[in-house]
Amino acid sequence: MQIKMNYGRQGLELHLPDDWAVTVISKKAMPLIEDAPKAIAKALAVPVDSPPLAELAGPGKKACILICDITRPVPNHLFLRPLIDELTRGGVALADITVLVATGLHRPNEGGELAELVGDPWVLENVRVENHFARDDDAHLEVGITSRGTVACLDRRFAAADIRIATGLVEPHFMAGYSGGRKVITPGTAHARTITRLHTATYMEDPMAANCVLAGNPLHLEQLEILELLGGALALNTVIDENRRLSFVNFGEIEASHAEAVAFVRPYAEALVERPFATVLTSAAGYPLDKTYYQTVKGMVGGMEILSPGGNLFVVSEISEGMGSPEYVKAQEKLIALGADGFLADIRLQKHAAIDEWQTEMQLKPMRKGKVHLYTKGLSRQQRKLTGVEVIDSQDELIRRIAATLDHDKRIAVIPEGPYILPFLISQPPGGRDL
Repeated sequence: MQIKMNYGRQGLELHLPDDWAVTVISKKAMPLIEDAPKAIAKALAVPVDSPPLAELAGPGKKACILICDITRPVPNHLFLRPLIDELTRGGVALADITVLVATGLHRPNEGGELAELVGDPWVLENVRVENHFARDDDAHLEVGITSRGTVACLDRRFAAADIRIATGLVEPHFMAGYSGGRKVITPGTAHARTITRLHTATYMEDPMAANCVLAGNPLHLEQLEILELLGGALALNTVIDENRRLSFVNFGEIEASHAEAVAFVRPYAEALVERPFATVLTSAAGYPLDKTYYQTVKGMVGGMEILSPGGNLFVVSEISEGMGSPEYVKAQEKLIALGADGFLADIRLQKHAAIDEWQTEMQLKPMRKGKVHLYTKGLSRQQRKLTGVEVIDSQDELIRRIAATLDHDKRIAVIPEGPYILPFLISQPPGGRDL
């Protein structure tokens, strides 16, 4: 059987032996929007629980539009100009509009990468396009303290704007349930202190802080409370199919419009499976998500739900940019030095997580379930030692390793799109109650 896994920009073609009982888990065919400009115009004209954007705009008002960073394949080129045109039609001057890259604690997107991210030269030429820097104290405003004690500090360019718009992709997220909406604000525009508070073991080890779970998800609830402290915002939400084509777009009050987008994507992003598999082959979703090992962890977590205890999970990821941040490398070094149990014991009581160590913590979840194997050509010998998993660097070896796990059971689940489609056991749906 020939199968193409999401891997880098081009994909990875694998030939699976004919005697394997292969179950391919992929999205159902999604409806496609044939006329994207028309659909976006309609979304802006008929918002969810909000007046039209042009009515909210006015002379002298300042507007800030958030966009996700380069790790998300959001079709910014389709909607940024229409959003800006609506604002100016309502009276907002171009000089009073800022497009802010909601980087969270990720690195900034600059130069050619920023141009690729924005996707529209006109936008770059006519409004300010800037990056959020989470460690710049002076760039943030405290908007309040949540009931859980989180000091909520957000980028002042967004927090102080008269018109606040978050844009993004609504898809499964392995901590927050679903991405987009409130998540683009927190952690997207939050100060490092706020981000590190929300990424402690208190949140990450909660079983409800998981893929496709919103009800009872402590991270989601905290994000909503910060949104309330901020005073609300608007959102433009998109959903794309496995070929990155637009399937859904809406606009409106951020919480209501995001909920509508989640309701749309759920039937496509969640797949129910009758029984677990001892062997699962998945991906890290391909470019741009699989640029680093840091992001690759999402593929591991996504595939573990249908893995039998003690089973083997194989992940393919290009990892063209190496491990990730220096802080993440330190976290992985700690994992190797202390082991999984020692690492978790070391971080359990922290009030603020060390930057990026939460991704190492998330890796512990599939490692507790079974054995993790990684196919990549993107890591040096030294970097491979820091992954904490078995690394494979040839397709032939990948097939041999998988075959060795299928001696007695030829059943294998294959998830070409990785964490963009989440399989769950029928007996254990996401969150147990959030369907």
